[in-house]
Amino acid sequence: MPRAPIPRPRRLGRPRGRDGPRLAPTARAADASIRFVDIAGDGGTVLKANVVTPAGTGDAARLPLIVLPTSWAVPQVEYLAQAQKLADSGYVVVSYNSRGFWQSGGQIETAGPEDIADASKVIDWALSNTPSDPAHVGMAGVSYGAGISLLAAANDPRIKAVAALSGWADLIDSIYSGRTQHLQAAALLGGAGYLTGRPGPELQEILGDFLSSNLAKEEDMIAWGRKRSATTYLDRINANGAAIMLGNAWGDTIFPPNQYASFYEKLTGPKRLEFRPGDHATAEATGLLGLPNDTWTSAHRWFDRYLKGADNGIDREQPVQLKPRSDAGYEGYPDWKSLDANRRKFDLGGTQRIWANVDSGANGGVVMLSNLLDQFFQAPPVASIPLLPRAFAGVWQSERYDAPQRVRGTVRLHTTVSSTAESGTLVAYLYDVGPLGVGKLVSNAPYTFHDRTPGKPFGVDLDLFSTAYDVPAGHRLALVVDTVDPLYIEHNPTGAQLTFSSPTADPSYVSVPLRAE
Repeated sequence: MPRAPIPRPRRLGRPRGRDGPRLAPTARAADASIRFVDIAGDGGTVLKANVVTPAGTGDAARLPLIVLPTSWAVPQVEYLAQAQKLADSGYVVVSYNSRGFWQSGGQIETAGPEDIADASKVIDWALSNTPSDPAHVGMAGVSYGAGISLLAAANDPRIKAVAALSGWADLIDSIYSGRTQHLQAAALLGGAGYLTGRPGPELQEILGDFLSSNLAKEEDMIAWGRKRSATTYLDRINANGAAIMLGNAWGDTIFPPNQYASFYEKLTGPKRLEFRPGDHATAEATGLLGLPNDTWTSAHRWFDRYLKGADNGIDREQPVQLKPRSDAGYEGYPDWKSLDANRRKFDLGGTQRIWANVDSGANGGVVMLSNLLDQFFQAPPVASIPLLPRAFAGVWQSERYDAPQRVRGTVRLHTTVSSTAESGTLVAYLYDVGPLGVGKLVSNAPYTFHDRTPGKPFGVDLDLFSTAYDVPAGHRLALVVDTVDPLYIEHNPTGAQLTFSSPTADPSYVSVPLRAE
């Protein structure tokens, strides 16, 4: 496997002197240096790492420590630009390549117990080999590094602050939401793992069962995912009391935002939740190149407050910060449930029957591409709503709105379904429809059922992926339901039909959370 290029050590500027009153003595006007080291992880597995330490601190100096596990399939140089910025402001930073990837030893355990033990071993090493303060330890990471950081905060009470960016808190709800395999997400992760690392036998088996829809192993797959989900260890995280910052993108096609929002609401310590436009890890990407970046700016402020004790005001701001998928600025909320305060429903009346196994033309786009276009060009996936074939897509539309509708949060679908088969998959899409009938995708979500009695109606309650989208005045919303989407694995037998109805005793509807003006 090719060796990642190793940059020459460089000297950095002076720290800005924002150390809080609890740390003493602080780094003097000094430069920082980079060194590359091997750290013995769990079981002696070699972890390739780099250390950025402000120089000239003196033997008695003790500085806050930040540990950065790398993202899935990314080499250890991933965080160098941010590590240098952190060191420039007085932190010791240790970034390491997660086991099983690139030059680190071991096999890919997918944030398993070995990975969590590795994080503690890296902290041990840093406290013994750098001027780090054991009372001021933080962890951060993007994607895989975010997941490991949250799990480590449950396992190691020395961790006082976490910035988990574009990660997961619930692995099952991320790639198996609605009991539906997220095909493109799993294939991308699996392919990148094989290309840049050494998947362990457990991961190979789980990935094979997942992609082949081996329902006989469903309980095993769910148990595997729960073991690797921070939600499973929520009580430990709350007991340890680390300050948790969560950041993600509205269109994350690998770790959708809903599971982060749900986890955030259950945290009891200091916490912050930030959502921005984009797809997986695109909200943080420019910061990894050393460019100005809102997500990383917030992460630095978070660590300054909870590792240095700096009175920078971040703890007095509204803790939920949302940037809509438009040119609008950030909006602050006291909590996530505040977004549910103002809801508007539109009814899904009548009965519609569709054939399965045919893509109607409505879909959620392409993983890592479609929502990136939305982030930079406000160009989400589109569909001509009048031209969607009604034999393969159910379509319902709201009234035309006289005023803008600012969708904020989680759209909920309630309907009654019957199928000619025991198993099936449906995918729901919410579109912003303009005067010409062109719909821009607002959100979507899949739903799969098994072991249903053919012809017998059953209720479906489905949360679409959370979003912040402004519907212009003069437009309307449309709900579209079909059975095929390239993002997901579908479970519809050939020739199956799905019927959507709205019984008088249990009407079908879409509930849309709107920002109160």
